Amino acid sequence: MRQTDESPPADLTLSAVIPVYNDPYGIRTTLESLTSQTYPIDSYEILVVDNGSEDETRKVVQEYCERYPELVTLLIEDEIQSSYAARNKGVEHAHGALISFIDADMTVEPTWAKSVVDSYTEHGWDYMGCEIETYIDGHGSLTARYDRALGFTVERYLQKAQFVVTACLTVRKTVFEDVGLFDSRLISGGDGEFGERVHAAGFDQYFEPDITVYHPARTTVRAWLKKQFRVGRGSIQRQKYHPERAGGTRPIAPQKFLPLRPRQFYARITDGMDPTVSDAIALYGLDYLSKLTRTAGGIYEQYISKDR
Repeated sequence: MRQTDESPPADLTLSAVIPVYNDPYGIRTTLESLTSQTYPIDSYEILVVDNGSEDETRKVVQEYCERYPELVTLLIEDEIQSSYAARNKGVEHAHGALISFIDADMTVEPTWAKSVVDSYTEHGWDYMGCEIETYIDGHGSLTARYDRALGFTVERYLQKAQFVVTACLTVRKTVFEDVGLFDSRLISGGDGEFGERVHAAGFDQYFEPDITVYHPARTTVRAWLKKQFRVGRGSIQRQKYHPERAGGTRPIAPQKFLPLRPRQFYARITDGMDPTVSDAIALYGLDYLSKLTRTAGGIYEQYISKDR
């Protein structure tokens, strides 16, 4: 396994950083994908940052470190429980001029690494996002179909809010030296906060339509709502730590409890699926429940959390 204190290879171009917590299956899936790249192994590295896993996750990563000693490195971040702290650990140890972030459980094409570097060579961006395709693995539950229909509108995020989600983000390493690392205090929304800093500093943000990464849809209501609760908490944390940029409203504002207008919601979901009437009604209910869960997360962060 490459030691992180060794001098980096002179021509190492790309570092892939993967934060992981208690996900042995997901990290195996992702590492299978990332270790099958066509890009030269001496110009590419994979940094897996375990964020305090208590299961077999580290053991799985160690297997890949042994199989690919010059390619895969395991780092540990168990002082701060935060995916952004884990990503920061990866940035601090990365040797590549470009740093790509991807989540455990995601997959990429064998040409992904080469495509990222080729895109940079052609366009010279500082900060790049690409397409995320959400797919359904196995039986398509209502939640999975909802997740896939809404998907990740990465290009719109970049155009409207100047950020890219960290599941498909590549950044020149020198950008971090200028604007700083991710804010590890945030439980969610750190990608948005970082992207706004990058934009404010005048760096070139670019969307690459010719690269796609793949993300499995969340298949259970519990997993989906857990994410929404975290998003709600993160929005209040951003208002607290970054009031100059966060904006937003109070967690108990009346609009936080209002459902989306049915016609507007139907237009959203039919962009990605063709639901039956009963499915549309069920999805609308799930959407409203999601909004209430985000509101609950915000109320928890504002009034109940011990970290407030």
